[in-house]
Amino acid sequence: TGYAHWKGQVLNSDELHELYEGLKLNKVNRYDYVLTGYTRDTSFLAMVVDIVQELKQQNSNLVYVCDPVMGDKWNGEGSMYVPKDLLPVYRDKVVPVADIITPNQFEAELLTGRKIHTEKEALEVMDMLHAMGPETVVITSSDLQASLGNDYLIALGSHRKAKADGTRITQRIRVESPKVDAVFVGTGDLFAAMLLAWTHKHPNNFKMACEKTVSAMQHVLQRTIKSAKAQAGEGNKPNSAQLELRMVQSKKDIENPEIIVKATVL
Repeated sequence: TGYAHWKGQVLNSDELHELYEGLKLNKVNRYDYVLTGYTRDTSFLAMVVDIVQELKQQNSNLVYVCDPVMGDKWNGEGSMYVPKDLLPVYRDKVVPVADIITPNQFEAELLTGRKIHTEKEALEVMDMLHAMGPETVVITSSDLQASLGNDYLIALGSHRKAKADGTRITQRIRVESPKVDAVFVGTGDLFAAMLLAWTHKHPNNFKMACEKTVSAMQHVLQRTIKSAKAQAGEGNKPNSAQLELRMVQSKKDIENPEIIVKATVL
């Protein structure tokens, strides 16, 4: 959360199942999209898979977007911030039913068992993730060297599409976006949600969907850091409350972002 203290409950599989049963009883269990993110409980995650599979039986066109939140890299070293027994559930059960996944570099490495040191290795890892199930893979952040310099962050995307003759074509893109010198909470959630929205709006233009996603993110982050610094005062470091993402204030940029970050087709 970014805060020193937090309260509340972690939903378990029985509670999730009960909520889903309520939706079924009211016949409101037909969905076009499912999006999941941070989870700490293995049984909950397994129940998500069961529900997604059932929903896909109701609607074969349902798109499941999974942000496999497990950990990240700090100063080059990766570490998990969820229980380690979530990894095999994500790898063996969740990813195979997902249509779009948005791991960071560390999470992509965990899921495939392969380390990424070069762009070529990143593309190979994305191919491995495709082979596990998802048609769209976006590595949302990496420690690869950006051509624009050290102040830029590289994201990589890969989208596979079946042609009428049954063969598959793959489009790959690289996006270099400016780094923002602050620690935000919720950026992964926002990225996955924006990617869902823009792939829905541009189902046949993966490059455009990624450009709008990353550009919208940049608008939100730049507005947030500007506001946070103003609240903190000159010379003071913004706190967690001041760094809350300015999403409401960024409504227009979320709905119709000016494209300020371009993607390169690989």
